[in-house]
Amino acid sequence: MEAMIDQDVSAYERERNKPIPTLLHGAIQFNIGFELKIAYPNRFRIASEVLLDTKPVGSTPDVVLYPLTELDFKHDPSRRSDAPLLVVEIQSASQSTKEMVDKLDAYFDFGVSSCWIVLPDIRAILVYDSPSHYKFFHDDVVLTDQKLAVELSLKNIFS
Repeated sequence: MEAMIDQDVSAYERERNKPIPTLLHGAIQFNIGFELKIAYPNRFRIASEVLLDTKPVGSTPDVVLYPLTELDFKHDPSRRSDAPLLVVEIQSASQSTKEMVDKLDAYFDFGVSSCWIVLPDIRAILVYDSPSHYKFFHDDVVLTDQKLAVELSLKNIFS
């Protein structure tokens, strides 16, 4: 029997296995990348929507953070086999917190050091340093990722 494809699911959603981003999602994603770039211009390579070779099927986090390296314009694999230092996942309205947390094992097994789950509805970010340990940041506080020695203002991320 041939597998049925949900006609309401776009090619974007099938390819990335995640919902289509909204303006709110995109603005938060941009703000995180912007704030990281401004705060740490010579420390990190920041990118969005990079396909990682996580098991079993790969994943495409909203933002990734690698050590700063020159861009290689001749060799740009479509699927990265090297783990970033950080992955950021931004929850969409159609995703549960459980769905977001379920992604963590694959990221940490892949070698990621830190994972952030952004909860736009409550303007909060969960900073995980392992699949079972996180710190909760909300309101206008400064997010601190001790593993990466990163600090960012939540006010700037959610503005």
